[in-house]
Amino acid sequence: MKKYSQILELVRDANPLVHQITNYVTVNDCANMTICFGAAPVMSHAPQDVIDLDTAASALVLNIGTLDENQIEGMLAAGETASKRGIPIVLDPVGAGATPYRTQTAERFIDELSVTVVKGNAGEIGVLAGVSAEVRGVDSAGISGDAKEAAQRLARECGVTVVMSGAEDIITDGVRTLGVRNGVPLMGSISGTGCMANACVAAACCVAETVDACASAMAVLGIAGEKAACASSGPGTFKPAFFDAVYALTAEQFEAEAKIIEY
Repeated sequence: MKKYSQILELVRDANPLVHQITNYVTVNDCANMTICFGAAPVMSHAPQDVIDLDTAASALVLNIGTLDENQIEGMLAAGETASKRGIPIVLDPVGAGATPYRTQTAERFIDELSVTVVKGNAGEIGVLAGVSAEVRGVDSAGISGDAKEAAQRLARECGVTVVMSGAEDIITDGVRTLGVRNGVPLMGSISGTGCMANACVAAACCVAETVDACASAMAVLGIAGEKAACASSGPGTFKPAFFDAVYALTAEQFEAEAKIIEY
């Protein structure tokens, strides 16, 4: 597990700047989690602002949770700049499959931008992979067939690394496939854990090979969730404990507790 724990240390040493165009429900949590993970956040979606930001940023996160036309314009402008510079772009297709607007927007970004990672739940990934899946609001309501195969299919067809979150997180570029088995159900009792994960994935991708970076970031959050659950009595106390656990996680603790497998 040492090569994965070293990624967390590399992020903390490099303190990469992660530009995030995310949803207004979780923007503050995403900024704070970025800092706890060891990176630096900047949050802006104005088309007049993002091109300049992405000439300096080390990575870009696009989260379509609360879409509007102005935000889409900003995402495309930022994404085009990031694509030209070759920095990691993490796309979270929140609610893809719930409405045509969300699905079409996610597909447009994948087609027009050099997306590095597509991170979503099983329903969202299934919809984008063209398999039967159901999304209820922004949550997965199930996927038909094998989840790993759906993730691998999307990765191969779109030339991206896919992170499918769930009881076991699946990470694949279509060739290598990893599973991360850390985490607790309580992580799903607060909004935004997936959005926060985007920032961590993006930061990790700045310092390491993409598949390994994604696995490391998801394992950090899963281990932190396990620790926070032991120190809390419910969602209200879990959330601050979760931030604290990410901030305090050591490489030694990571190596002892990470559950990362390669298929």
